[in-house]
Amino acid sequence: MSKYSVKLLPKANRDLDEIYRYIKDEIKLIETAKQMIDLLQEAILGLDEMPYRGAIRKTGTFSNKGYRQIFLKNFTIIYRIDEDNRMVIVATVRYTPSNF
Repeated sequence: MSKYSVKLLPKANRDLDEIYRYIKDEIKLIETAKQMIDLLQEAILGLDEMPYRGAIRKTGTFSNKGYRQIFLKNFTIIYRIDEDNRMVIVATVRYTPSNF
């Protein structure tokens, strides 16, 4: 099975930096910040083998425009697949608290 390359847009990189900074500086959990970023990066890089595992985004920003999403803890990774170039393009990583 041929792999896809994974590209993070500048916004997605800023999102990861902000998530790390918030957990480290505001919540004061340095090790948790590192672990969360590691988990998010692992999920993002794992899209190289299974890019279609995420559900098509049907609501909110990026909906009905060919974007997909995967959920990890309280975060949503939003991306699209460029099949012509066999590339996964990560647009953003957002905090998404559950509303139960």
